[in-house]
Amino acid sequence: MLDNKETKIIKIFIYFICIILAALSIVPFWIMFVNATRSTTQIQQHAVSFIPSTHLLKNYAIFTGKSFNALTGFKNSVIISTCATLLGTYFSTLTAYAVVVYDWKLRKPFFSFVMAVMMIPAQVTMIGFYQMVYRIGMTNHLIMLIVPALANPSMVFFMRQYMIPSLPIEIVQAARIDGAKEFYTFNKIALPIMKPAIATQAIFSFVSSWNNLFTPLVLLTDAKKYTMPIMVSLLKGDIYRTEFGAVYLGLSLTVLPLIVVYLFLAKYIVAGVALGSVKG
Repeated sequence: MLDNKETKIIKIFIYFICIILAALSIVPFWIMFVNATRSTTQIQQHAVSFIPSTHLLKNYAIFTGKSFNALTGFKNSVIISTCATLLGTYFSTLTAYAVVVYDWKLRKPFFSFVMAVMMIPAQVTMIGFYQMVYRIGMTNHLIMLIVPALANPSMVFFMRQYMIPSLPIEIVQAARIDGAKEFYTFNKIALPIMKPAIATQAIFSFVSSWNNLFTPLVLLTDAKKYTMPIMVSLLKGDIYRTEFGAVYLGLSLTVLPLIVVYLFLAKYIVAGVALGSVKG
């Protein structure tokens, strides 16, 4: 048994390690935000600085002075990421619900097919996907960046694995006996139980959709449809000089929504972990 002195030493050591890890996580973001306020010359001379400078407005003018509209790109990214996250998490949870709750002949082959699709990189199917989108005349429509999120095999797999121990089949059967419809049972019983998993996958889905550069770069040719990652990549491709301050500002604007989404959904993840520890 450890005495009180040894316990305090261990706690201090744990807190010290946690503080170091937290600092290592925060410092890169802080440097990025600081560089967004510095000029290109300052960044080239001293790449790392913890003190903000006075060139934020100038960098913003450079960022918004290009051929594209930064606010339009921000709006497009918000629309795509939000819709893809909401629809993807809902229908992936619904698919996992069908695999777990219902007993049908092709349930195991269907899940094996989902697992097989999960192993295929998106880049492999991009040529066929682009040809299909081009033939139906939807190359410059944001909806084509949202619809693929409905079929997310990795999210279906995660939801199924979380649902098997967390959703008692008896509750679903009791709701059916009471006369509840299937969608009512799913929306009112299954979804609340799945909140921690949904919050976790919503963060991953939003981050993945927000940072996606490859698919929008292939499908979008209209500057009014550009997303934030495309605009930031165009800043890096200046012919004469790369304005690093504007690039860091674009990266900062790209990261801020991700931080907001994480802070909003983190409480559900913590609640789920706490609930799991109590059950254990």
